[in-house]
Order: sequence, then C-alpha cells, then structure tokens
Amino acid sequence: MVVITLECPFLSIGKKETLVKEFTKSACEHIGIPADEVIIFIREDPNENIAQGGVILSEKLRGKF
Repeated sequence: MVVITLECPFLSIGKKETLVKEFTKSACEHIGIPADEVIIFIREDPNENIAQGGVILSEKLRGKF
C-alpha cells in the first residue's frame, strides 16, 4: 500500500479529482501496484496559514508584495 499526502491551499473539487487521478496513475506506473492500493490524503490550509519567503500567501495573492 502507498500513502500520498498533499498539503496545499483550498482546491476545487474538480482540481482534487484531477490530482488524485494523476497521482494514482503515476504511483501505479512507477511502483507497479494496483490503484486500490493507493491512498491519498489532501490537507487543505487557508492562504493565510501558508507563507513563502517570509510573506503570507494571502498577502502575496493580493499583490501587496
């Protein structure tokens, strides 16, 4: 069994569906396991809880930096 954890800002259900399909496909191809052996956790954080380069993502997206 393979467990994949993705931590990211909030995503639409469509983006989540695409990501889990692609991650599962890639894991199956590269590791050689069946799709039902892949578990994916998506942990979403609001933009104000993510920072890069010392700048909170919500501020960066507003164009303040």
